[in-house]
Amino acid sequence: MDVYLVPIGRERYELYCEVPDEPDASVADPPSDGFIHRMKQRFFTMLAEAEQERRRGHTGHEPRGAFGRAKAWILRWVAESIAEQRLLWYLRRQSAACLFFPDDLEERRASELLRRQLGRDFEKHRFWLIIDSIGFVASGLLFLVPGPNLLAYYFVFRMVGHYFSLRGARQGLNVVAWTTEPSAPLADLRRAIDLDSDERDRRVHAIAAALNLEHLAKFFARTALPSA
Repeated sequence: MDVYLVPIGRERYELYCEVPDEPDASVADPPSDGFIHRMKQRFFTMLAEAEQERRRGHTGHEPRGAFGRAKAWILRWVAESIAEQRLLWYLRRQSAACLFFPDDLEERRASELLRRQLGRDFEKHRFWLIIDSIGFVASGLLFLVPGPNLLAYYFVFRMVGHYFSLRGARQGLNVVAWTTEPSAPLADLRRAIDLDSDERDRRVHAIAAALNLEHLAKFFARTALPSA
């Protein structure tokens, strides 16, 4: 698994990787019984529906009725948030990974940044797993309301997503054997931050092509801001 330490500011970085958009057997855990298994099954069902809804939204087809619109909104939110956690979801099943870092950064510093980010991710997802578990239990009070419980649907996604992300962060900290490799294009990405918007966009797309990362330009545009 290749992970990239992407500069999004002079002293700011984000971890990034590209993995398949569709969930598959390599992401899912072995079959099991019980509550956790049912939650995971609902989670992967929701991922598939979210991908379908994202494609439907691109065609301009809007569902009818209040329930249909509400469900479509939730699924589109799910689709947009998937990319932010997918790195950790896949990391949880890895035993080895390579960290690519800007070649103007010391290797030791890059490793420190990796562990710091994974540590923050672990704490963040543990906190939200607790909060969303409470929300899921509270959403059970709506079982008396006719129709599907959209609030429970929402909390199922968040619970399982945070659970997978927590496990991924822990795997990256305690189990994964990391190798490192300096990358000149990533250093060029840092220098592109201060360019004017048109030149920056052109440079970032060229860097993404050099790294063979299809969605890097979109990720960079969402996370990086020109330095003040």
